[in-house]
Amino acid sequence: VASSDKAYGDQDILPYDETTPLQGEHPYDVSKSCADLICRTYYVSYGLPVCITRCGNFYGGGDLNFNRIVPDTIRSALRDKPVTIRSDGSYIRDYFYVRDGVLAYLHLAEQMERKEIWGEAFNFSNELQITVLELVRKILGLMGKSHLEPIILNQANNEIIHQYLSAKKAREMLNWQPQYSLEEGLKETIEWYQNSLTEDKTPVLNR
Repeated sequence: VASSDKAYGDQDILPYDETTPLQGEHPYDVSKSCADLICRTYYVSYGLPVCITRCGNFYGGGDLNFNRIVPDTIRSALRDKPVTIRSDGSYIRDYFYVRDGVLAYLHLAEQMERKEIWGEAFNFSNELQITVLELVRKILGLMGKSHLEPIILNQANNEIIHQYLSAKKAREMLNWQPQYSLEEGLKETIEWYQNSLTEDKTPVLNR
């Protein structure tokens, strides 16, 4: 079951590990907390072979939701325009490259014959702490667009301020580790948008 770090909600003690209480407070976060608990009940009550994955904020090529910071920053930079940040830029998120996410899901699926991991949740993460503003500036630097100063609105509401995950359990129980650094993942992501956000190839993207 693909869950999210949002299931943990707002916590005073970080990083989140798998013993952190599930206490989402906002609608999306609560939906993740509830889904995780329901999945766990099917293992406890019926012995169903269930595992739960909790990852941070996925980014990577193919994401056409330009409300998200990574694709919006890249698209804005390609247009030589500054990106707009809804928060004050200081929010910390756990950014996780989508290729690493796929590899993590496959790695876990291949071990689902192991009964000792049934009913367990696993965090998958690069275990980095980076603010929204730091991420934006890293992307702009990789694109040679550091002159584009972000527009900071400071208008975000109902968002968790500080989130990041410990992947110690996945490393120790599953012998898992990420294959991509943040810079490697961002470089591949930037290349995808550079190749895709052109009017002649994919005009639907520019409507």
